[in-house]
Amino acid sequence: MEKFAKLFTEIGKLWAKYGGSYLMGIRNTLILALAATAIGCIIGFVCGILNTIPCSKNDSLPKRILLRLVRIVVRVYVEVFRGTPMVLQAVFIYYGLPYFTDNAVNFSSIWLAALVVVSVNTGAYMAESVRGGIISIDPGQTEGAKAIGMTHVQTMLNVILPQALRNIMPQIGNNFIINVKDTSVMFIIGFPDFFAAHRAAVGASYLYFPSATVEMIGYLCMTLLASLLLRWVEKRLDGSSDYELVQGDPLVMTAGTYAHPDRGTPFDERSKEFQAQQASDKKHRERTQQELTHGRTRGER
Repeated sequence: MEKFAKLFTEIGKLWAKYGGSYLMGIRNTLILALAATAIGCIIGFVCGILNTIPCSKNDSLPKRILLRLVRIVVRVYVEVFRGTPMVLQAVFIYYGLPYFTDNAVNFSSIWLAALVVVSVNTGAYMAESVRGGIISIDPGQTEGAKAIGMTHVQTMLNVILPQALRNIMPQIGNNFIINVKDTSVMFIIGFPDFFAAHRAAVGASYLYFPSATVEMIGYLCMTLLASLLLRWVEKRLDGSSDYELVQGDPLVMTAGTYAHPDRGTPFDERSKEFQAQQASDKKHRERTQQELTHGRTRGER
């Protein structure tokens, strides 16, 4: 207990002196993660769509060659940025580009450099997620869209992508949570994020473990809040679970597939409509039987 009391005391001292730096780092981390995830999703959607453009032997030769080149470029991009650590990507982009171009290409802003690194890295992961989401949609829907005259672009925008977006929404949320944590490697190029605030506080106070505890709690709170928000978004995308809306649709009601709140459905054996129909049929059979019996009796007379 004495150790925990000492830890909380040291955390209190750190927060009193460097709390502003920690909060500024949290703000910068969230802004970078949100912006990079949004841009990365756009990159991923573009790459995923390019990877799924249909190409057959009946297409023209220039189209087949162009699509082949595009897919090669996308594949190289995805494999390179998925297969190398983000910290090395940051070093190469921020320091390597000026080195190879004799400072013709450089970043005047740390924010811009960090945004480019995290966005391009996120786009590589999202490209495969989008491709998987697109090919997970039943091919019959694409065929049906083509049958009514839709072009490939119209089919993607109106039929495939809305469903694929719902399928890959958990992966988008997962990438955002990963970016919240992985922005910590941007300290290598001097980005003032949450982890950079921790390093500055440790360098001034030498309280490494108490500051690391603050970092751990801060990152955990950010990721938990992000998870809750993303689950809420997923539920909103799912829509209402109440399908009673068909009661107000006159076209459905005329088809006989509605469910009346008091009488049930015409196909429900326990409904009042069914029971009334059964009683009517029974009376009709009895009346017919009586008429037949009465007719035979008169004939015998």
